[in-house]
Amino acid sequence: MAEPVTLQFLGATGAVTGSKFLVEIGPRRILVDAGMFQGEKNLRELNWQRLPVDAASIERVLLTHAHADHSAYLPALFDQGFRGDVWCTEGTARLAEIILLDSAKLQELETEEALLGGYSRHTAPRPLYGTGDAERAIERFRTVDYDRDIDLGGFTARWTRAGHILGSASVRLQIGDVSVLFSGDLGRADHPILDSRDVPPGTRWVLCESTYGDREHPEPELPYEPTVAAINRTIERGGSVLMPAFAIDRTQTLMYVLARLQREGRIPDVPVIVDGPMSMHALDVYRDMPEEFREDVSIDDFTGLRNFTEARTGRDSRKVRERTEPRIIISSSGMLEGGRVLSHLEQLLPHRENTVLITGYQAEGTRGRQLLDGAKHVKIRGAHVRVRAEIAEDRQYSGHADASELVDWLRALDPAPETVFLVHGEPAASTALEARVEDELGLDVVLPTLGEKVLLSERPAPDDD
Repeated sequence: MAEPVTLQFLGATGAVTGSKFLVEIGPRRILVDAGMFQGEKNLRELNWQRLPVDAASIERVLLTHAHADHSAYLPALFDQGFRGDVWCTEGTARLAEIILLDSAKLQELETEEALLGGYSRHTAPRPLYGTGDAERAIERFRTVDYDRDIDLGGFTARWTRAGHILGSASVRLQIGDVSVLFSGDLGRADHPILDSRDVPPGTRWVLCESTYGDREHPEPELPYEPTVAAINRTIERGGSVLMPAFAIDRTQTLMYVLARLQREGRIPDVPVIVDGPMSMHALDVYRDMPEEFREDVSIDDFTGLRNFTEARTGRDSRKVRERTEPRIIISSSGMLEGGRVLSHLEQLLPHRENTVLITGYQAEGTRGRQLLDGAKHVKIRGAHVRVRAEIAEDRQYSGHADASELVDWLRALDPAPETVFLVHGEPAASTALEARVEDELGLDVVLPTLGEKVLLSERPAPDDD
């Protein structure tokens, strides 16, 4: 007699962060993604809430990709007693190792700074987890190939290329007669560096991201024209350009694009600095995995920047801030929520000649979103910093599919799903995509709520006797 299969939404509902989906097969528990909540304070505080089930009772974790909002809660799980394996592609394992260690060290550093600076409201602030927890998580990674059914004892899992970042995948579970597909973060139809996404086999139930469910990406006549214009006018007035960037994929894409723009003569050969060990470690992974690239791309295409500087150490970063000539700085975090980019932001933001060029999604409540919304001041390390620099944006870099591309991905699934759960999107984006999917594809669409549990299989009928 088949055991009931349920799905519980523990994150990424009504928001783009905190992806965690609990699948229960009778008494067995599987977690798909283990992401941290980011952005507004009420979301970040959810990271401190323990899961509704005992972490030690979770059998294993399956990751779609390495970004922090999908993987960086893993060390907290180990801190709470989880001891299972973590399954993902090799690219995800390599990149997640970088992210988990960086996240742990950043939390430890911020806790220390809060204690010394006295700007925490807690008398004894502590990190969510430490480096030891991150190392325990990394030891349990188990890697898989794309497009192979992996037998995990009573059910199979398949990872299909998602084209979002290196190693990213959609994850399909087959549990007896029950099939469910987790889209993960879906990339554009044409990623500038990586192989394009593939279409996995269809399932009855589908969880689909909806980050950009309410918009279409611009297609300018000249590629990356907003970037070209922002850099040129900033350099002409003697300023510097700060490009906050996700350390994974976005930094490498920016390097590729800037090298191309230099070769084409569209931007001047001013110094380009990538400041951050995490970004450079990720670049090392990209160097090691050219099989993930498009056929027309080689590693030389985005490591050929002229006048290029790597700032790996804290001392290197301080030297960058001591420089006075016009320059382009790429630094993380991409939403301006932590990392070395904050030191550059403090230095450059108060001066009108400079530009902060936003190249990625900015969740509600983040400093990046505040700047895009016209904030006159932003709070950094307990102090208010005045915004005088130009704030510009180029949406062409997006690593997320837009509304039409999401609809196209759903349309391509065979067989077509019976029910689509829209996750990983702010309410306006998810609601807009819901209308399109229902109108264009005629599918049943659900916008789940945090903590909601859904039965994916019919419960066995009681015995007649």
